[in-house]
Amino acid sequence: MTQSSAPNDSRPIGFFDSGLGGLTVLRRVRELHPAESWIYLGDTARLPYGTKSPDTIRRYSLANILKLQSLGVKAVVVACNSASSTLDSLHLEQLSVPVYNVIDPGAEAALVASETRRIGVLGTRATVQSKAYVRALHRRDPNVLVYQQAAPLLVPLVEEGWEEDPVTNLIIYRYVQPLLAAQIDTLIMGCTHYPALAPGIQRAVGLDIRLVDSAEAIGHQLEKDFQTLRLQRSALQSPQLRLFATDASPQMDATAQRLMKDANLPSFEGIDIELVPAQHELLKGSK
Repeated sequence: MTQSSAPNDSRPIGFFDSGLGGLTVLRRVRELHPAESWIYLGDTARLPYGTKSPDTIRRYSLANILKLQSLGVKAVVVACNSASSTLDSLHLEQLSVPVYNVIDPGAEAALVASETRRIGVLGTRATVQSKAYVRALHRRDPNVLVYQQAAPLLVPLVEEGWEEDPVTNLIIYRYVQPLLAAQIDTLIMGCTHYPALAPGIQRAVGLDIRLVDSAEAIGHQLEKDFQTLRLQRSALQSPQLRLFATDASPQMDATAQRLMKDANLPSFEGIDIELVPAQHELLKGSK
């Protein structure tokens, strides 16, 4: 079946993150699929996820996925590493839409980039403690050496717009030193906020170390699923973008424009999210 004769589905694709960092993923995926419409949900009222327990992150993640599903999306991208690390504890097969995580694409991209098989992961405490990247990398190459470093201060710095502040550069340098001592040749930016800090991270690690984020890989995975008809492409002439946040504030619009590199974004709309008792069965092990 050719693309022109393939069935169409003009429903949007949903994204969610604990805050606004997932907009760095949406920006690149939107560039790769300009005909698609999008809904972005930032759970800013409960930011950050990276300092919370796996059970709490799991509940928040499920509630966000179900909210996006109720808004009529055709797929959900979990644009949050901390949330992605808990997805194996959810009954995603019971959902009516495909759900994509950022960890598997990031692991695959890192293995393509690495020559020495010494890979570093910079992430939130929750992502590092989950060892989700370690498992994902070892599933694909049991011989790869993985070195992790939690960097909990970086998310609030991005949310504050301090990407180029000298204090931020010093904190990045402090965090990456153990990874440099491990002689990595590839560094996974294991949080969707971190691509906003990519210039500073690259300066800290040097040009010989390759930086990896998941946005490009997710875009390619969506393209693959469009081609296999797991997903159907949009036929809209004027694709739409809607931005939601659980704690919307005026300054968020400026932050979104900065992260998306687009001055013509719509304003954030407020939204309430709650996991109702009937939905708890989608949590594995729940009673």
